[in-house]
Amino acid sequence: MNVAIIPARSGSKRIPGKNIKQFCDKPMIAYPIETATSSKYIEQVIVSTDSEEIANIALEYDALVPFKRPKELSDNFTPTVPVIAHAVNMLIETGLKIENVCCIYPCTPLLKSRDIDDVYEIFISQEKDFVYPVIPYTHPIQRAMRMSDFGEMEFLFPQNELTRTQDLERTYHDAGQFYWGTVEAWLEQKKMHTDGIGVPIESWKVIDIDEEEDWDRAELLKKALG
Repeated sequence: MNVAIIPARSGSKRIPGKNIKQFCDKPMIAYPIETATSSKYIEQVIVSTDSEEIANIALEYDALVPFKRPKELSDNFTPTVPVIAHAVNMLIETGLKIENVCCIYPCTPLLKSRDIDDVYEIFISQEKDFVYPVIPYTHPIQRAMRMSDFGEMEFLFPQNELTRTQDLERTYHDAGQFYWGTVEAWLEQKKMHTDGIGVPIESWKVIDIDEEEDWDRAELLKKALG
């Protein structure tokens, strides 16, 4: 069985109630639930949360919330992998025979089920622990600069100051949307980035929602894309 696990804790600092705040016409967490439900390869959608309010909204959108996430896995510093490992263990204790798990972050309103399915097909063909989407940096990180308190600029890599951007290696970062992994990889708490492979996707499909400005831009994109 393939399951999706959406880790959605309470306590967001920069955007209070971010996971259930109204986004366009529904709570934010409704989007990944509906996307996962529409996937060809996901059979159950589980929400891992410490919040009764999040749990109730998740249930309204037909996700399952069969356990409550413990307090020690619900703070600002807890990484993703232990949260998913806990959820997998809880599901196995109920008798579920799980083969693969797709961790989907709750603030992913632009995510489509076909993206999850496309990456899954690469995942099963490559036989890797994890597979996840990545996007290229918009500007070569080899020409990154730091700024002093007085506005003075300094290259982090001075040897690249005069290098043409097109001559520098393309670099990528995690899209921060979802991760397919084997149940064994999650339970062994392997590193989902370096123990997996990245799949490049279009940059316009990704927006990191950390500030109110990001939220507003994401709503505009969602309305434009439908």
